[in-house]
Amino acid sequence: MHKTSRIKQTFVYIKKNFRLFMNQKDWKFIIIAAVISLLVCGVVGEKMFETYESTKSGFFAIISAAIWIGIFNSIQGVCKEHDTITSEYRSGLHISSYVMSHVLFDFAVCFIQTAILMAICCLFIDFPSEGIIVEGAVVEYFLTLFLIIWGSDIMGIMISSVSPNPNTAMTAMPFVLILQLVMSGVLFELNGWAEKIAYVTYSKWGMSALGSIGDLNSEDLPLKLSAVFPNVVRLETEAAYEATSENLLKAWGCILIIAVCCTIISIVSLKIRNRDS
Repeated sequence: MHKTSRIKQTFVYIKKNFRLFMNQKDWKFIIIAAVISLLVCGVVGEKMFETYESTKSGFFAIISAAIWIGIFNSIQGVCKEHDTITSEYRSGLHISSYVMSHVLFDFAVCFIQTAILMAICCLFIDFPSEGIIVEGAVVEYFLTLFLIIWGSDIMGIMISSVSPNPNTAMTAMPFVLILQLVMSGVLFELNGWAEKIAYVTYSKWGMSALGSIGDLNSEDLPLKLSAVFPNVVRLETEAAYEATSENLLKAWGCILIIAVCCTIISIVSLKIRNRDS
């Protein structure tokens, strides 16, 4: 491969990824996204927005599904091509073009998966209509889930880039997923070092975004205990779920920053791996 511009190489590899996707009939990613969405949304159900607990756990389940879908897209995509990357790097491949081709091609795949997830969610869940930034809350939910799926996909590219082979990447995947779920702040209260680690996870900012759109601090979402004991009230609100445009935009921005960092790590790790070439 002759030395060409990075932009031109990026589009060449996007076309290559598309051909591979069509030739290998990788529709499994779309089918798996639909199956996971059906399972999660079927369990969450139409009563999701009746209480604080059901809403929060519903958001957590949906975010967990989105992260799993995204990582599964790309966890083996790069590591199975290490030998090919090394060979083409010697011929003039720009590592940044190669990584960006995966990031941009997966943008389209993640968009389709998000549309499927959101469509199935709307079948089972009665989402509130009022949004924070735009009139339709569904638009904000869609954008949030898309950012989580795409960001998780890019994280999968990063893991695949630093893994020597597909088996190692698949072994690392459960640990990464567990870390994301634990650091969401839903299962456990985070303090000290755990709270700091949570700032670099998609689950924390995904919960913050969905919690803001769904207004988890609203008095219209009572505790389950309040239904039995009406005198029981929620004494505290959570800053992470403030229904403000600033809070939502901050969550979206942090998801994008994490995705950019994962992209940079992918490029650097592949350059280090091929530095002797």
